[in-house]
Amino acid sequence: MTDSMNELLRQASRIADALERLAGPAPQPPDWDAADCFVWAPASRRLQPVRAPNRVALSLIRGVDRVRDILHDNTERFALGFPANNVLLWGARGMGKSSLVKAVHADINRTHGLEMKLIEVHREDIASLPLLLDIVKDSGKRALVFCDDLSFDHDDTAYKSLKAALDGGLEGRPDSVLFYATSNRRHLLPRSMMENEQSTAINPSEAVEEKVSLSDRFGLWLGFHKCSQEDYLAMIDGYAAHFKLAITQEDLHRQALEWATTRGARSGRVAWQFIQDLAGRLRVPLTMM
Repeated sequence: MTDSMNELLRQASRIADALERLAGPAPQPPDWDAADCFVWAPASRRLQPVRAPNRVALSLIRGVDRVRDILHDNTERFALGFPANNVLLWGARGMGKSSLVKAVHADINRTHGLEMKLIEVHREDIASLPLLLDIVKDSGKRALVFCDDLSFDHDDTAYKSLKAALDGGLEGRPDSVLFYATSNRRHLLPRSMMENEQSTAINPSEAVEEKVSLSDRFGLWLGFHKCSQEDYLAMIDGYAAHFKLAITQEDLHRQALEWATTRGARSGRVAWQFIQDLAGRLRVPLTMM
């Protein structure tokens, strides 16, 4: 072998070593036993375990009984190995959409002694869903992939990755995975974006069809609407009883309504914020689960 060939091989070896150092160590397989809840970190291709999830007991979520039961039934069927649908939870802010997903997951695992996983994907990481699905489908685990506050803005093409993940392409979505998402928008797109597409396209209906059809990939649409005063006070009563807050119902309701008036809204989030304030004033710690 000539000296020039040897030199080329040495240079190629140095380049290969440098690229290997830049790439870093190979990603480790997830430790599925570390937790029931994980957060997807696509940059490192890791599932980060969440050992103390931020969630409330299912019994404390009030005012959404019908959608609660539908979501629970769908999730339970999936967890037990039966057919189930992807779910879009949409509607009013602060009405417990994400809290309900987390509470239902915990309740079913506890009731049936299962180890179904809940994997949160951040909105900005939607494009990496195919990689995540490859990891999950080979694990032998059943998993709910969850994206909170999902929506898309003008010129955002990440929705195409989500459509492909929901449909599964040629291979099909893994039977061991369901996708749950929450959004304030039923069609995941702002009305102004849809109207702009219609006004600038040669065929307005076709221009917006591809984007609107994203929500059609969810077999279940569960709507959350602003709660009544009765539902709001039921939430307050449930929290007060659970945490054993020493206050009369008359004072509790009076203060809760004043709190809602100052916030200009009634919702599950507003009820919880009031309870945190009240418990702090009463010097009562709040331990959720």
